[in-house]
Amino acid sequence: MTEPCPYLPDADPSMDWRAMQESKSVSNAQFYRTALSYGQVLWLKNLPARALLAIDRALLTSLTGKEPEIQDWPLPYRAMAWMLAHYDDEAFVGNPRVHFQHLATRVCGDRHEQRKWRAWACWYLACLQRPFLPGDEKQGIEEPRRTDIEAGLEKHGIESELETWLEVVEEIEAAKLA
Repeated sequence: MTEPCPYLPDADPSMDWRAMQESKSVSNAQFYRTALSYGQVLWLKNLPARALLAIDRALLTSLTGKEPEIQDWPLPYRAMAWMLAHYDDEAFVGNPRVHFQHLATRVCGDRHEQRKWRAWACWYLACLQRPFLPGDEKQGIEEPRRTDIEAGLEKHGIESELETWLEVVEEIEAAKLA
C-alpha cells in the first residue's frame, strides 16, 4: 500500500474529479483545499502523475494568503517535494522536470508571473529530488537560477511564500549533504 503524503490532508477515498468541479463554484479557497485532498486520493491510488497535477492545480489557485485553508495547509511546496521524492517510478508516466519547465514557459493570462514562478519553484524541487531527470533541451530556453526563482516568488508570491519554499529547498539540500 502507498504511504499517504504527510503534507496533504486526509481525504475520502471515494472522491473523484467531480469534487474539483463542484468546489470551483464555491470559492478559490475551497477549490484549493479540495485539490489538496484530491491529490492525496490520487496518491493513495498510486497515480503519482495525476496526484502531482492536482497539487499543481492547488498551487496555481488565486489566493491572498489570509485564507484559513492556507493557514491549515500552506502552499504545497513541501507536499510537492515529498511526492517527487517518493513516487513509484513504475507508476509514473512522464518527467516532472519537463512538466514544470513547460508549465512555467507556457502559463498565460491572469496572474501569469505568479503562476510562472510557482512552476519554476516546483521545477527546482524536481531538479533537487530527481537530479537525473533531463530537461527539455529542444525548448531552447535558459533555465532560471535559484536566485531568479527567489526574486520571482518574492515579487509575485503571497505573504511568506518565499520563506515556505526556501525552507523546503534548504531541508532537501541539508539532507543531501548529510
